[in-house]
Amino acid sequence: MRRKILLAHMVPAAAVLLAMAVQPSPVSAQATRGEIEAIVKQYLAQHPEEIGDMVKDYLAKHPEALQQALIEMMKKRTGAGEQTASARPAAPDKSALIHDNANMLFGSSRQVTLGNAQGDVTLVEFFDYNCGYCRRALSDTVTLLKDDPKLRIVLKEFPILGPGSVEAAKIGVAVRMQDPTGKKYLAFHQKLLGGRGPANRDTALAAAREAGIDMARLEADGTSDEIAKTLDETRRLGQTLGINGTPGYVVGTMIVPGAIGAEGLKRVILQARN
Repeated sequence: MRRKILLAHMVPAAAVLLAMAVQPSPVSAQATRGEIEAIVKQYLAQHPEEIGDMVKDYLAKHPEALQQALIEMMKKRTGAGEQTASARPAAPDKSALIHDNANMLFGSSRQVTLGNAQGDVTLVEFFDYNCGYCRRALSDTVTLLKDDPKLRIVLKEFPILGPGSVEAAKIGVAVRMQDPTGKKYLAFHQKLLGGRGPANRDTALAAAREAGIDMARLEADGTSDEIAKTLDETRRLGQTLGINGTPGYVVGTMIVPGAIGAEGLKRVILQARN
């Protein structure tokens, strides 16, 4: 219990509780930040062996925390921390890069296609089932499918947040292999991405079962080379395009990093149409 509390208190908002966890006597509500930081430093200095395990345990249970930390670091570096989605600069034109990889990006047989198969604009999303922002962006995808009958959406499993993400993505690929229409895949996608707790093989199998997937075939397809080839193709494509976080979108000639909301995506789609 102390480990969990201590790690949580590494953020300023919970500093007082941390002090309570490591001090034998209560800490005054008026304790200064400096005093609390001194308590933290003293405890960690006396118990250095606990730091690694605490961090590992916390990140295993909260993989989205690592992504959030990286995003905040990037915001500070770019000075974009205070920008809203509507105030962000326009996504850079990557027409040459996208053109060179168009076949794999838009026409690969190793991807899920939703919406209008003959749509005038294609939105490609790179996602990870353990990505907190991807979970928030799930409703954006559903909204776009409902509101834009001319839109084609391509989903690409891009597991970058650890072994659980990789195992969940493997199940996702196996689901796609037996569902060319994407209807059952979308049900699976919504159940897994919309669920609580970390995604892994077990939660992915449960989502597949609830979505009405043929589980015997799923297990058989799980040993296919197609799964590794699919994930490798997406990994290489993401690296080529410079997509290093999730969700990552490609629309028209633009690469859009991060969740920008349904309205933000609609603006980018409109820009692509024009």
